[in-house]
Amino acid sequence: GSLHIVGEVQNDLGAPLGQIRLTATIYDGHDNIISTADGWSLVNTLMPGMRGPFDLVVTDPAARQAAGYTIEADYLVLAPKSQVIDVTSAELERSGQGDLFITGTVANRGETTANMVSIVATLYDRNGNVATVARTQSEPDYLRANHEGAFVVSLPEKDQTADISGYMLVAESEEYAAVPEFPIGSSLVLAASAAGYILFSRYSYGVIRQPG
Repeated sequence: GSLHIVGEVQNDLGAPLGQIRLTATIYDGHDNIISTADGWSLVNTLMPGMRGPFDLVVTDPAARQAAGYTIEADYLVLAPKSQVIDVTSAELERSGQGDLFITGTVANRGETTANMVSIVATLYDRNGNVATVARTQSEPDYLRANHEGAFVVSLPEKDQTADISGYMLVAESEEYAAVPEFPIGSSLVLAASAAGYILFSRYSYGVIRQPG
């Protein structure tokens, strides 16, 4: 019964950004504010040039009358982090029930233990738009230097994953920043729709797509 606003923010500044909070203001057809929703970038630290997905959940029933929305982004400038957490393999599969899974391995290329290792998946439709996002932790959720761990990203939303044409994975830890990984097939989707991505310019705009 909830609505979701999914998308990406991009760091076009010259420094790492963190604590990226996104606030959506939702309007009716007469530009009256009818609801708000907020959330965080699923990637904790965005290095310059990187994108981080978000999923804003709107539970207010009034939002079902929405005609459009704006999104404001707030953030902090952080000290640089090393980018040494790599996704070393990944495979996208669909179960007999139609659910999607991404399985793979992640490695710590750093010199110290990486704690709370997380993997963030962004899936794109044929037009290069964000279809759905998800986040999981590696098994185990810490990786010693030069060690690997496994992960499984579960994406059960059948409606949002029916038309997937590509995906991107990023992995990070408390100590190390994310490294974006583009599996085969994703680069073509992204290149064809580069102009459609949200720039990290404080505000972005979108139109609610009504079901049916």
